[in-house]
Parts: sequence; structure tokens; C-alpha cells
Amino acid sequence: MKKIFVLTGEPSGDKLASTVINKLQQNHSDIEYLSVGGSHLNKLGVKSIYDLKEITYIGFTSVILNLFKIRNKINKTVNEIIEFNPDILFSVDSPDFTLRVAEKVKSINPKIKTIHYVAPQVWVWREGRVKKFKKFLDHVLLLFNFEKKYFDKENIQNTFVGHPLLENKENIKTNLSNIIDENKKIISLFAGSRTSETNILLPILIDFIKLMNEKFNEYNFIFHATDQNIDFIKDEVKKINFNNVEVISDEKIKSQILSSSVFAVSKSGTVSLEICNAKIPSIIVYKMNFINFFIVKFLVKTKFANIINIINQKEIIPELIQKECNSKEIFRSVVYFLKNPELMKKQILDVNNTLKEIKSKTSSSSEASAVVSNYLSS
Repeated sequence: MKKIFVLTGEPSGDKLASTVINKLQQNHSDIEYLSVGGSHLNKLGVKSIYDLKEITYIGFTSVILNLFKIRNKINKTVNEIIEFNPDILFSVDSPDFTLRVAEKVKSINPKIKTIHYVAPQVWVWREGRVKKFKKFLDHVLLLFNFEKKYFDKENIQNTFVGHPLLENKENIKTNLSNIIDENKKIISLFAGSRTSETNILLPILIDFIKLMNEKFNEYNFIFHATDQNIDFIKDEVKKINFNNVEVISDEKIKSQILSSSVFAVSKSGTVSLEICNAKIPSIIVYKMNFINFFIVKFLVKTKFANIINIINQKEIIPELIQKECNSKEIFRSVVYFLKNPELMKKQILDVNNTLKEIKSKTSSSSEASAVVSNYLSS
């Protein structure tokens, strides 16, 4: 029996990994899995060696403060992988954790094939890292076709597979009457999957809801949570005691809620692509502590945070970052769009034109699983 160890570092990576593993399970019944994963992989029957929460860190300062803990987790993970002795180490995103593990594993057992899904964003910062990847990565799966040139340059095997969040999903309708008031329009809110993100963005978004409720009475506000942070968000939402705010984590319901929304306010990250794919107009918000922001500004090469804006080199989707990420600015931006439907239509049109460039010919999960399958049979 072939073995695959699936290595993720946060909920979004767990979700991406599950799309590929789900496809592999459909085509291969003879693969044994073990992982560092979360709820999505768990639902596929893939056991995790520990809770994903234990390694979900964000930002330079939080990494520094948890350095000893992270080093221990890296070493523990490496030991577990070596003991499992997989044919393939399939790592997904979170490069500061997953690639450090992959490098150590490869140095101990070069026979283990290393496939990394979601290339580190070398086009944003630290392009020189690519040379190092060549020493321990056998194959890189790219979400965006413009990334190929960076890996081709160093003769690293790579395949553009497209982004799985842009795949057309089975649309299963659920009765939502117990969640939302059908007479009200929906605004979807995404406060992030990591605790450190949610801690900063949730209070700002709650204040935004307060401002909206002072001026309007026709909106429902739905927070899209993860299994990891739903309890925290629910506890905070209870404190405001509004009857037009709900929190959901079920993926099928989240997808239906999003597609029924008139607008979305989202933290910067992969979830913004889901919003774009659902053809929902949006704005991007993000805030971090001053030290982290200073370091990022010093190191990062790109002007924008959102991938749609980065590809176009202009602001298609408005970004409210740092000082601009406050309840009043979010309120002003959202209301401006809601009062100008032609602007929302233009954003959706521009976004759709961009998505055509980054969608795979079939599906990301199919193409990624095909690469993994080839390594299993080689």
C-alpha cells in the first residue's frame, strides 16, 4: 500500500489539501494517509498527528514569541513523517512551517518525494528562496500561471494547476429560513481563520455592523467562520445582541449564503477568490500590529494585498489596510458601493476577466491529483 503524508499549517491549507485528497480517494483506494491537518481532511478520514491550532501562527512577532514551540513542532512533525515513511510528502501552503519540515525530511530520507502545493509568494518577497527549494522539493504545484517563470528559471519541476477555490461546486440548496430573514439582503463578513486575525478584525467588523444598523434596517450580516474560531466569534456577537447577525461554519451553507449576498467584506487572503468566483462585489480589509506592518512594508515588493489587484497592477477591489481598516472607512466604502450598483457590476466584470486567466483547463484538484498519482506510480 502506498503512503502519503499531508502537511498543512492552517485551516485554509487544510481546505485546499482536502480537495486534492478527495480526488485521489475517488481514483485510488490503496493509499494510506496521515497528516497535520484540520476538519476538512478529518472529514475525509485522514487522521492528524495533532490539532492544527497548535501551529497556526501569523505575523513576525507571534512567530518570534513562539519560536521555541514552533521548533519543537517542526522536529516532532519530522520524526512522525520519518516513522510513517511515506512515498510522498504532500505539503500545502504555510511555507514557514511546511517547507522547513520538508527540508529536514528530505535531508534524512531523500527517497521520500516532496510535492508542495501553493508556491511560496516569491513574486511578493524573497525571490532568492527559489534556489534553496531546488535542494529539497521534487515538484511545485502552482495556483497562478505567472509563477512558472520563477521556477522554470531554476529548473524546478512545476505544474500550473489553477486555484481550487475557483472550481465550480455542486450547488446543494439548503433551507436557510432559520438562519436569515428572507426579507433582508445579506452582507457576508470574513474576519479570518487565524486567531490573531480574528482578534483584530472582529471588533472592527462588529462596529461596522453597528454603524450600518443605525442607518439601515434591510440587511442581514453573516460571519463566515471556521470550525476553529466559530465559538469565539459567536461569543463576541452575542455581546452586541443584534437580531440580524449570524455566524456559520458549515461549508455548504457558507457557499449558499455567499452566493445569495449583495456584498462581502473580507480579510485579505484566499477567501477573496471564493467571493470573486461567486460574482459578489467586495472590499478587502486587513490590519496587523505596527511592528509586523513595518517589517512587511520594508520587505514586500507588491503595491497591493489582493491577488486580483496584484495581477492587474491596479485596484480592482478596494483595499482598506492598517489605518484605513476601521469601522467608519468600511462603512463609507460599503455604502458607496451599495448606492452605486453600476460600480458593483463593473467590479464583477473586471474580476471575471481576471479569473479566466487563472482558472485551470479542467480543475485544480484533478490536475494536482494527477501529478501526485504520477509520482506514486513512478
